[in-house]
Amino acid sequence: MIVVLMARACNSHSNQDGDLLPGQRSIAMISEMIHTASLVHDDVIDGSDKRRGKTTINEVWGERKAILAGDFILSAASMALARIGNNTVVSVLSQVMEDLVRGEFMQLGSKENENERFKHYLDKTFKKTASLIANSCKAVSILVNSDPEVHEIAFQYGRNVGIAFQLVDDVLDFTACASQLGKPSATDLKLGLATGPVLFACQQFPELHGMIMRQFSSSGDVARAWQYVQESEGVDQTNFLAQHYCQEAIRQISLLRPSVERDALIRLTQMVLTRDK
Repeated sequence: MIVVLMARACNSHSNQDGDLLPGQRSIAMISEMIHTASLVHDDVIDGSDKRRGKTTINEVWGERKAILAGDFILSAASMALARIGNNTVVSVLSQVMEDLVRGEFMQLGSKENENERFKHYLDKTFKKTASLIANSCKAVSILVNSDPEVHEIAFQYGRNVGIAFQLVDDVLDFTACASQLGKPSATDLKLGLATGPVLFACQQFPELHGMIMRQFSSSGDVARAWQYVQESEGVDQTNFLAQHYCQEAIRQISLLRPSVERDALIRLTQMVLTRDK
């Protein structure tokens, strides 16, 4: 939906009607396929048995078939991408797949230095979540406009909304119950992941540093880390950071000419911030 809205907003900005070009529709489809494949693979990596309240593919058919299913979706997306016939678009969307893999590798490690750790977290968040939105938005702008400034506006809107979305997701892991999330809460801690609320809480409770470095693997780590986050300002600070990214997304998209779709993309930032699942 974001990609379709961005395509229509860019079309209106470029003195065309808002109708989607065939290539733009394909990009929206391809980005959804890449997203779906990444979730199928994520569930295998995380050993998840639920995805949005429903049983995961790996739980129903096993890990091997789930991995192959994700691979098949990616291969179909790659074939559809090649059919668009625009080398720049192919390059931009290929970057998404590289970023997804690099982001997954980044998630396996943590940094000793606290400043480096937060940068590592935001870089990983861009690669795992925001790159897909940013580069898909950029790709649809390329098909209708040759102005690099318009491409950058589309990219930066997607980047900022994507990072904000993930920050809110990381907050929900501490504030939403499992019935709302469709997955058990504290999932990230159980997987050994230090997200925004934990990294902010570490500034108030240095005891978290050791837990982060051992990825909450010792007995009682998850429960204690959870408690530290609840007693800290970590959730509020992460929400504030998400608001900052959404404000930047609004600033970027407001550089396009007014249109119904541009205004919808502005309203969408509020939906990102206020969602509860």
